[in-house]
Amino acid sequence: MKKNSAGIEGKKGVLWWQIDDILREKRPSYVILENVDRLIRSPAKQCGRDFSIILRCFYQKGYAVEWRVINAADYGQAQRRRRTFIIAYHNRTKLFQDFAEEVCLKGLKAMHRQVAENGIMPKAFPIASHKRSYVDHWIDEMRFEDMDSLSKIQKVYLYNAGVMMNGRIYSVEVTPRYEPFIPLGKILEQGAVDERYFLREEDMPKWIYTKGAKHEQRRRRDGSVYWFNEGAVGFPDSLDKPSRTMLTSETQVGRTSHIVTDLQTGRLRVLTPIECERLNGFPDNWTNTGMPEKMRYFCMGNAVVINIIKATSSVLSMFVIKHIEK
Repeated sequence: MKKNSAGIEGKKGVLWWQIDDILREKRPSYVILENVDRLIRSPAKQCGRDFSIILRCFYQKGYAVEWRVINAADYGQAQRRRRTFIIAYHNRTKLFQDFAEEVCLKGLKAMHRQVAENGIMPKAFPIASHKRSYVDHWIDEMRFEDMDSLSKIQKVYLYNAGVMMNGRIYSVEVTPRYEPFIPLGKILEQGAVDERYFLREEDMPKWIYTKGAKHEQRRRRDGSVYWFNEGAVGFPDSLDKPSRTMLTSETQVGRTSHIVTDLQTGRLRVLTPIECERLNGFPDNWTNTGMPEKMRYFCMGNAVVINIIKATSSVLSMFVIKHIEK
């Protein structure tokens, strides 16, 4: 959801309504979803509208919800990839029922403990601290007659962590308990790399320009002139830090593509498909299925960091097994 995107009403946003159809028809006991970190405050002009719609859909179908915005590098991964993760559990599950009972007995304190200690997300991704300000809101207080009226009036500022139980929302800004990250240099291929991955001399001016700082006049479509400002991007990328977020445009001449110093030759090059797979935690050559190489990069730019999903599903499985044994 970019700056001027339509959010949940845009072309990509309509995917939510297909998910909503599945929730209505299948009523899965547990749901894990992932989206960009901007989801909880999208769209920009109506902060929080989209996420409040998603929460309302879950509420109407009998789910409790946990969410966290997680940077994979904060929890030991090789990529600084920030994503919103949503876990929902239906009211027929013991997980829902135990949480609901706690909220009935202890109210907001129980909701805070679910965010900070007891929930799926803090068990999988422990927090070190949280800020004092928080949001305490009820879905039912968000009155609207239809989607158009909601789109015009809805504005809710939510933090990077939160829960919803029986229509009550609690949200607070949390700080992760950091784990040592994997530096970019550790995932680079050690052997010889094919020549096609190295930067061509004739392309260097383009790379230097796109990666560099800018303060220049540009012209709008209507002919008016404005000043464009942009900071520099590391060129090459540091091998001692986790990588920047990988996008679907990886290897194309642009600011977001990673440029690394080859370990054997010392020359500048783009990442290989195998290195992109490693940044997301996939086995080497996972995408080497016969698809075009460009599509391999596209797939990894769209992928999740799988160890984040593994940690989440592992904790969720332990909760489910524990409740079955009871």
